[in-house]
Amino acid sequence: MKKSFYLLIITALLCLTPCAASARHNESDSTSIMLAKEDSIALAKLEKQAKVKLKRDWTNWKPDPKRAMWLAIVIPGAGQIYNRKYWKLPIVYGGFLGCAYAMRWNNQMYMDYSQAYLDIMDNDPSTKSYAQFLHLGTQITSANEDRYKQIFKSRKNKYRRWRDLSFFCMLGVYALSIVDAYVDASLSSFDISDDLTLQVEPAVIGNSIPGSGHASSIGVHGSLNF
Repeated sequence: MKKSFYLLIITALLCLTPCAASARHNESDSTSIMLAKEDSIALAKLEKQAKVKLKRDWTNWKPDPKRAMWLAIVIPGAGQIYNRKYWKLPIVYGGFLGCAYAMRWNNQMYMDYSQAYLDIMDNDPSTKSYAQFLHLGTQITSANEDRYKQIFKSRKNKYRRWRDLSFFCMLGVYALSIVDAYVDASLSSFDISDDLTLQVEPAVIGNSIPGSGHASSIGVHGSLNF
């Protein structure tokens, strides 16, 4: 009887052991799944926080003067775009287009008057490109030929100077766009609050004159608060 009782207990223990192991295994699997979910949620939160940190705060953003200068050197107008001063772009590109048009027009006039001067200087009667610059009914004769030669020569030189001046004006617009981008970025952090005040008021100024003692004079006193 005792032997059968012991055998029954041992059999029950052997049956319960796999069940307990299976339960522990299932419990460990569920725990690992929960931990994996928590890790994924925490990772998603970290990624979201990182994206928020990487997003630039434009309200407190200050441009870098050197970067604005180099952008303006490489691409005209890029410094103004970097400084977020878009209203200056029409001024910059308008200056470039105006100088380019003036340079092209003056160069064309210089070429026309150069050819007219060459034609009036030669002895070939078939070359008369200068006729387009004459008034209606005007003829070049031996009496006025020297005068027109001088006119065409002076106009040729004049339009050549204007063409060269247009080119230098374009370089000036380019240089001004670079300087403007650098100065504008540098002054972006300049204090322009209401605390900047200039007070001018009359004051009595004491002057020490050698040999005459101490003398006072009336002047103006200015103070700048910032």
